Amino acid sequence: MTHSHSSLSLSDLTFTWPDGEPVFSGLSFVFPSGRIGLVGLNGSGKSTLLRLIAGRLTPDAGSVHASGEIGYLRQDITLDPNVRVDDILDIGDLRIALHRIESGEGTEKDFAVAEGNWDIEERAISTLHRLGLERVLPDIEALGRTVGTLSGGETVLLGLTATLLKNPQVLLLDEPTNNLDRMARARVHAAVQQFPGTVVVVSHDRELLNSMESTVELRRGNLRTFGGNYSLYQEATTAEQENALAAVRDAKTDLAKQNRELIEARTKLERRKRYGQKIQDERRLPPILAQTRKRKAEVSAGKLSVNHIGKVDDAKSALADAEKMLRDDREIRLDLPDTQVHPGQQVVTLEDVVLRSGQIVSLHVTGPERIAIVGPNGIGKTTLLDALVEKKPFVPCRALRQRLDVFDENLSVADNVALAAPHATSEEIRGQLARFLFRGTDSDVTASALSGGERLRAALATILLAQPAPKLLILDEPTNNLDLPSLAHLTQALHDFRGALVVVSHDLPFLREINITRWIRMDENGIQEIDPEWQ
Repeated sequence: MTHSHSSLSLSDLTFTWPDGEPVFSGLSFVFPSGRIGLVGLNGSGKSTLLRLIAGRLTPDAGSVHASGEIGYLRQDITLDPNVRVDDILDIGDLRIALHRIESGEGTEKDFAVAEGNWDIEERAISTLHRLGLERVLPDIEALGRTVGTLSGGETVLLGLTATLLKNPQVLLLDEPTNNLDRMARARVHAAVQQFPGTVVVVSHDRELLNSMESTVELRRGNLRTFGGNYSLYQEATTAEQENALAAVRDAKTDLAKQNRELIEARTKLERRKRYGQKIQDERRLPPILAQTRKRKAEVSAGKLSVNHIGKVDDAKSALADAEKMLRDDREIRLDLPDTQVHPGQQVVTLEDVVLRSGQIVSLHVTGPERIAIVGPNGIGKTTLLDALVEKKPFVPCRALRQRLDVFDENLSVADNVALAAPHATSEEIRGQLARFLFRGTDSDVTASALSGGERLRAALATILLAQPAPKLLILDEPTNNLDLPSLAHLTQALHDFRGALVVVSHDLPFLREINITRWIRMDENGIQEIDPEWQ
């Protein structure tokens, strides 16, 4: 599709967190037009960059230039369940003004607020329905509901609606397909494809990233454009890495060769020196001639030494340059507790329990079962997991909640982990956090300052260090916000876990790779077992 002219650029952008940690220093960059995937490792600063572009953070220096209005979908849109739908849509005050005008009590200020937005409620409902929320938000009255009555996926769609209602020319989307079922993902993909301006997307949704026209990588505080989608970006970086590894190997070989030649040269010089001294000692040469030869030998030795040392220094420099091109990327390291649940052992039982979502369900988890719960957004999957936790399982249990609201927001990451693991030493806690990329002072950051990806890593660190070690893991959308290398580590760790597992996820490849043994589908009538080969 053709894009209307839309530009986005950064000029000498500098930003440092209040604790002194630098994120960007003098960053200048012009984004391509069209659909752009912004990629980079967890913690590289992708969400921070979007917040700076959107004006939610103020840079220390430099500026952002955008043609037209910027729309921004936050990654943590689902955190506060008490916010009203119309406030998320940023039309709460506008609706109040419209209703006062309709009742004949409108003031001059109300008319000024409503100017040009008389149909905002109808437009909001139309956009919500286009994104698939007609069941939960069927009419204008529903705009007064709170976000807590919606599922995580529905809240993401609500946030996207809020962003699109502003008619922006530049659209910034931070993990827009989190918690979404396949139908909802398809609607988001379509909305992104149809957007006429510039879209910058941060996501771990490979399908969405592969629909982008260009890919921009954020790495070590710098941005770099790759033509094409995520798969082409991967091919390019893999080829670069192979070339860099070859260059490092060649540089190491050359350095070893230069060192060897330097040693050989020094050995020859030492022999010559000893031989000259021996001749002098035996007085075979007149003193004047011996002295002349000694001076010549020293000059020759000096030249030879400088020449070889120079070559060694050049080889060291070439190796350092080659190593800079290597991607020594940080990835999380996961060791799940070495707990075990025996076949036939009772883990947790629900018997004709009435869920908050209305269904009556019975579910028995026995032995080291690995259960996947699937179903459309808003059907009650999270509610079912909450019921399992509240039922007090027969084995130690830990849950990863979808909203990641498990922290004391005023405490540091390390202090939050310490609450879950009171018997762990400070060294054990910080060692565990380091495996989740919270190194040094990173673990002293307060929970309220964490990005979505950081919250997920902190939550995983907390439940995996918890005491007693969990034999049942209940995970609600555990792959959200994880970069692809970290996702691979989580997948492998859960694959090897010998305890029981109950997982809600819309990521079917992930579920298949962790060896699910029972598949359960949830709908309005409750739950039922389904064939493992379902699509």
